[in-house]
Amino acid sequence: MKRKWLDKIKKVEELAVYYKRHPISLAYKPKLANPWQPSSVWKLFPRLALAFNFAKTCKEDVHVFALETVIEDTERRLFLVTTYTEFWFYYLKHPKSLAHCYEVIPADTVCKLYFDLEFYKAVNPSADGVKMVTFVIEFFSKKLEESYGIECSAECVLNLDSSSDDKFSRHLIFVLPNAAFKDNIHVGNFIKSALQPVLSSAELKCNRPGSERGVGDISSTAAAPAPDNTVTASSEHRDNSNRIQQTESDLYQLIVNDKQGGKQLFIDLGVYTNNRNFRLYKSSKLGKDVFFDVARDNNVLSKPEKNVSAEEHIFLRSLISNVRFSDSLKILKCASSGSEKSSPACIGTRNLSPSGIILKGYKFSPYPEIDYFILSLVTQGGFKGSLRAWNYFFLEELLIYDIVNYRFCENIGRPHKSNNVMFVVDLKNEVWYQKCHDPVCKAQKFKSDYYPLPHDICLPSLLKEEVEECFITMDENGNIKESTPLRFPNERPFSEQCNTPRPEESERQWEDEIDDASLLQAAEDIEFADAVDLSLTDWNDVNTEIPDKLMLEALDELNTKAQR
Repeated sequence: MKRKWLDKIKKVEELAVYYKRHPISLAYKPKLANPWQPSSVWKLFPRLALAFNFAKTCKEDVHVFALETVIEDTERRLFLVTTYTEFWFYYLKHPKSLAHCYEVIPADTVCKLYFDLEFYKAVNPSADGVKMVTFVIEFFSKKLEESYGIECSAECVLNLDSSSDDKFSRHLIFVLPNAAFKDNIHVGNFIKSALQPVLSSAELKCNRPGSERGVGDISSTAAAPAPDNTVTASSEHRDNSNRIQQTESDLYQLIVNDKQGGKQLFIDLGVYTNNRNFRLYKSSKLGKDVFFDVARDNNVLSKPEKNVSAEEHIFLRSLISNVRFSDSLKILKCASSGSEKSSPACIGTRNLSPSGIILKGYKFSPYPEIDYFILSLVTQGGFKGSLRAWNYFFLEELLIYDIVNYRFCENIGRPHKSNNVMFVVDLKNEVWYQKCHDPVCKAQKFKSDYYPLPHDICLPSLLKEEVEECFITMDENGNIKESTPLRFPNERPFSEQCNTPRPEESERQWEDEIDDASLLQAAEDIEFADAVDLSLTDWNDVNTEIPDKLMLEALDELNTKAQR
């Protein structure tokens, strides 16, 4: 009897060795466990342009993340394309390989108002970072109400902390109710406009020349006129400067010392650029272990949605470009001193498109071919419509065009008397449809029939640069490595295919690569996996340990194979 149990123990130990060699990895399988989750998309790229091009070809709502890592003793920044759901799944599973991640805020994309706040503690011993954060929230909440009529409070601001013994560091993300900015360039313009009194001060201009973030340079680029908002601000709102004169004088508390003895702003104005990488919640910089977490003085009050954990809810709210399109969403704009009309990339009223159609002086969208197509729709049949503005939602890949001088609505079969219409282009499904600003049509949630985009302006045709093969991989354990292209043993690179190998040379390669023992081991692994799957069909999902019955079945299976 004792001998029998010793044999069983030996078999269990052999089984443990087997599972150590072939671990059961928890993989993202939404269609089996959670049917409401998106399908798996997970691909790494060495360059941002390749990641964006690949993302545009995906049917799922994918996004681009940047991650810092070390490959073969070299620091690298790679770009990952995946969905929010799958990213969060592996973000928790691989805390080492995904510990240094950033959200890529795409250019020309509707986004949230956000701030990066920091100062070095050693050179600012009297600075009270918590009070300064409170002031920033209150000041810009007032500015939002004065400029756009939007009510905001600390309960709308996600406050993340990444402070260390050396540095005070915060991220603020304003999750506004039914409002977002046209893109992060407009966010930067709005912030510079509000900070203009302190930006033009002599104290900041004395900052050392050639500094990494010379505030004197920032001042020269922010002439900061009154915001040019899509939400029209009344003259009453624009004439309130006297009432907030005292508040603006308090802005000088945001001037802090830098390490070199100069002056800089508590607010980093260098984070409002195209395709900006913004560090994620729960991530740290490469080589450091201080990550962003919810600050103690955070006042956001919100409940997670169904099937979303509390931490994932915070993660989703912290994403700057996580803004969905809706009819009630207000798009906020703030033009810089050189307005959009003076930009080299814009189409002025004197500039003609290839078809001779005139636009009204706004920049091209990310897809100028689609701009011209929509323009052709509103100028046919004697109409003289034009594009007043466009907004791009990267989350859903929607282009929204506001139209002027064209009010024809399919819902009523005629033009509206005073309300304009909008055209929505769904880039994922390659269709377009019409909606309008009329209150009755909005109440009816009207949208016209879907019409296909012309083939020559569909996304595959617009992508000039092919998506290169990516040989950067991440295994189930989160290990990132560069790998060579997977080829058959007798296959050579295209540049060498002109020198065809001799048949005997190919045979030797096959012999070197795969032997009978490897094939036998692979076959046994597959049989064993099938046996486990069959045994698990009657296993209650509530159990968290492997039942004794299943272990005995596995032992019997091994005994049977050994006797063969």
